[in-house]
Amino acid sequence: MLIVIAVIFVVALVSPWIHRVFREKSGWVLALLPLGSFIYLASWLPHIAGGNVVQESTAWVSMALFNVDLAFYLDGLSLMFGLIITGIGTFIVLYGSGYLGGDANLPRFYCAVLLFMGSMLGVVLADNLISIFVFWELTSFTSFILIGYSHEQENSRKAALQALLVTGIGGLALLAGLVLMGFASGHWEVSTLLNEGNIVRDHPHYVAILILVLAGAFTKSAQFPFSFWLPGAMAAPTPVSAYLHSATMVKAGVYLLARMNPVLGSTEIWLLLVGGFGLATLLISAWLALSFTDMKQILAYSTVMALGTMMMLIGLGTELAMEGLAVYILSHAMYKGALFMVAGAVDHEAGTRDVLKLGGLRSLMPISFVAAALAAISMAGIPPLYGFIAKEIVYEAALGAPLWSVLVIIVAVIANIAIVAASAIVVIRPFLGKKVETPKKAHEAPLSMWIGPLTLAVLGVLLGVLPFLVDKALMVPVASSVYGAPLDFYLSLWHGINLPLILSLLTLAGGILVYRNWDGLRESSPMRLYQTGFAQFPISGYDGLVSGLLGFAGLQTRFFQNGLMANYLITILATLLIAVGYTFITRSGLIWDPSFENVLVQEWALTIGIFTSLGIMLAFGHSRLTMVIGAGVVGFALALIYLMHGAADLAMTQVLVETLTVILVVLVLIHVPRIKDARSATSRVRDAGVAVAAGVMMTLLIFAVTAAPFDAFISEFYAEASYPLAHGRNIVNVILVDFRALDTMGEVVVVAIAGLAVYALIKMKRFGSSGLSKAGGAESSNAASKQGKSS
Repeated sequence: MLIVIAVIFVVALVSPWIHRVFREKSGWVLALLPLGSFIYLASWLPHIAGGNVVQESTAWVSMALFNVDLAFYLDGLSLMFGLIITGIGTFIVLYGSGYLGGDANLPRFYCAVLLFMGSMLGVVLADNLISIFVFWELTSFTSFILIGYSHEQENSRKAALQALLVTGIGGLALLAGLVLMGFASGHWEVSTLLNEGNIVRDHPHYVAILILVLAGAFTKSAQFPFSFWLPGAMAAPTPVSAYLHSATMVKAGVYLLARMNPVLGSTEIWLLLVGGFGLATLLISAWLALSFTDMKQILAYSTVMALGTMMMLIGLGTELAMEGLAVYILSHAMYKGALFMVAGAVDHEAGTRDVLKLGGLRSLMPISFVAAALAAISMAGIPPLYGFIAKEIVYEAALGAPLWSVLVIIVAVIANIAIVAASAIVVIRPFLGKKVETPKKAHEAPLSMWIGPLTLAVLGVLLGVLPFLVDKALMVPVASSVYGAPLDFYLSLWHGINLPLILSLLTLAGGILVYRNWDGLRESSPMRLYQTGFAQFPISGYDGLVSGLLGFAGLQTRFFQNGLMANYLITILATLLIAVGYTFITRSGLIWDPSFENVLVQEWALTIGIFTSLGIMLAFGHSRLTMVIGAGVVGFALALIYLMHGAADLAMTQVLVETLTVILVVLVLIHVPRIKDARSATSRVRDAGVAVAAGVMMTLLIFAVTAAPFDAFISEFYAEASYPLAHGRNIVNVILVDFRALDTMGEVVVVAIAGLAVYALIKMKRFGSSGLSKAGGAESSNAASKQGKSS
């Protein structure tokens, strides 16, 4: 499994070169990758159907507290998601080659969509908690690139950022929840946790773990009130919407909770939170779909409704709910992926997705019409499509809900009535409605754009008529994985006349009635108010929150980062005094046990002389050069102290560094305008107080450190190991070059960058730089003035 994911990532990185070689055929070539991955995963079906699992692990990161392995786990649940990701991914790559054909950014699409595919496969196959999070965040990053594909358009950039922020914040919560779960259980492999659910559920931090994991899952799977980002992401090209926002990424949260059901489920709070939020999401979003006329917006809100249904089923936790979840996930992926691709084909060939501006496309786009009709029938839950079987089991599960079953079934029926109407809207209006003049002369889409939706739609018919093709082979292993215990059931299109069938007929009749009155309903005041409250208000709340954060960031930036170095130093030192000083005093108390017995007379004389001369310079000197020289005197004096103790090499290094520092600082100060220090007496007193306090605190810390018992282990280790291990007799050099080589390299890089910055400042013209406008020059002058004032 690691090889499959690694190959996808590698091919994704070289896909621009593949496109350069094969040009318009590149989509067909690249589609072989997900197709081959699909075939590989499908080859495990007999093994998984036999009740077995597949595990593999590769050591990755080793830490003191726990190890992070690239461990993978293939069972019924991960296999079905893997087949959906690679199967639909094959059609998406083909579809993208036609939809985005001729676009200069098409190679970037190939790269991003394949990176996303590998990341999503990693999420569903990963067995280690931290590995799951790593792949989880990779899906957020790659989806950000895909949603913002048309980056020159503001709405695309805004939608991409919105999706990234919402799912990113949820991802941080998920990380905290996964880490807590790992420490609470003592296990970091999901396959082990599946058998240790009682440890987590009985842990005092169970509620915190649950809330954090739910935050990550709810944001990713667009549950209310986080559902607003998914319809906004429809600014992405249709291949992205069809893949990410119907079949794969938005189901990551569903997958996570389904996977964690044996670990976190079977509690009352799980039922209330997961089932409750799912129920609210499916009801709210289903009717929001009827307030729009854009085909992708209608499908987007119906997707949110489907995600809410899946969450509701996971929350219910019964055997029937798990069976319904397995069937519903597969059914939804097929019909929704097909409908999104048809909507894109209509937009691509007719020039609009607005159903009010479309009509009569049946004769102009016959293949797309067949695919759309079959997929919409499945979405509406009408026999003999696979969607009908899914809806029947959902109704059965709702009727058997362990809590508030009457409310659950009523909400499910009301929501599905809206979905039946939405299914009719996206097919009847564009294809069977009165023929109208479209922005572009419509015609059938190319093969690459209709082969995917037609295959998925026909597959919905095939599995509806012959459900035994997948019930034992895939649906039973999926339901068993989610339930946490072996299940056994079969699927059938006809179960006789029963309550779920009666509810399905009621749903169909209600949907037809709503569709016939859709125009009036859509324009009605209650529907507009409903749209404002549940679609526009969350977006306005998000925009207000982001604007508030940006405003606060600007305020604190203007306050703390105002260009005055003196303020920066005061802020840093004051924070250090408060944080370190408070901790020092409260934790260990003041320690005053100085020992001056071993201090030599010449050291006392040198110290008194240094501070006397330095004090005179700072008190009476008004020149920057005087202050720099005074600071340099301290450095040279330290070199003398090193020399007194026999550290000649260290003293030489100190002299060289101090000399270079003084020279560089003087060279820089030459280019800083001469500005008189205008600080008030109060400011001087404040600065002196902070400086003295910082010095006192450092002195006390040194006394506390030296009062502690001295452990010579590290010193002895370096003394003993320097020559045998590093072949060096100079211990300091060996430490810097061998034992702390990476630290030294980092410090050298920092010094080099600082040197380049100093060189740039020295060479930069004070006024009239050719690269700056007059306004820019004025701003630079003001900044230099502030810098001079702080100096």
